[in-house]
Amino acid sequence: MISIITILIVLACAALAFFILIQNPKGGGLTGSFGSISSQVMGVKQSGDVMEKGTWTLISIIGGLCIISVMFFQKPEGVSKNNNAATQQSSAPAKKGK
Repeated sequence: MISIITILIVLACAALAFFILIQNPKGGGLTGSFGSISSQVMGVKQSGDVMEKGTWTLISIIGGLCIISVMFFQKPEGVSKNNNAATQQSSAPAKKGK
């Protein structure tokens, strides 16, 4: 199950990268923020509604899948809560040979 979730996360990340790359650059850096204020809100006019919704949806899907994937992780076999393997060895003192 974890492999299916991992594949879905990778596909959602690829789709998110696509949505981000096709958006118009907002540019300007700090000079655009303090310079002239045009009719644009946050850089792009109304053309980015679908892309913005898609971006937020994919971010939500990736976050949800990452949280859900934790539920399917399993402990490796042989690992116990206390891991007493080292303490279960014989505690007899070593014999000294003369």
